[in-house]
Amino acid sequence: MEEALWYVVHTYSGYENKVAQNLTTIVENRRLQELIQEVKVPTEIVPDIKDGKEREVERKLFPGYVLVKMVMTDDSWYIVRNIRGVTGFVGPSSKPVPLSAEEVENLGVDVRATRVDYAVGDSVEILSGPLEGFIGLVESIDSKQGKVNVKVSMFGRETPAELTLVQVKPV
Repeated sequence: MEEALWYVVHTYSGYENKVAQNLTTIVENRRLQELIQEVKVPTEIVPDIKDGKEREVERKLFPGYVLVKMVMTDDSWYIVRNIRGVTGFVGPSSKPVPLSAEEVENLGVDVRATRVDYAVGDSVEILSGPLEGFIGLVESIDSKQGKVNVKVSMFGRETPAELTLVQVKPV
């Protein structure tokens, strides 16, 4: 079995969510999870001011495009290509071109959980930043966001600090 890669699917503008929903439904109904693994419509939350009030709105990063992580076969190509609203894959018409590893990383679509060699309650040394050299106690770890919350004892007081996972090492 080949490795699943990320492909970009072009859709009619405004059909991105419908295409993603229809594709996900077909994958579940036909049990094709090994061929088509993930479907994403990249969005971001942006502040929007309307009628003098500020609120947060979800906006599509790439209108008219859906990202699909799939193993490219004739069957998977046919299924994706024939979803209502899909106009085709990005790439030459005969062969869709997958995103490179660098492009996937820059887009942030393939979130990889980082493995750390310390746990909540462990003592860690801070390697960089304003608290460099201090020893702290790990309060929480968020590997998806790449953050660790540490309590550092300074001047007889407990001071919380949020650091990246690579800024600390176990003692």
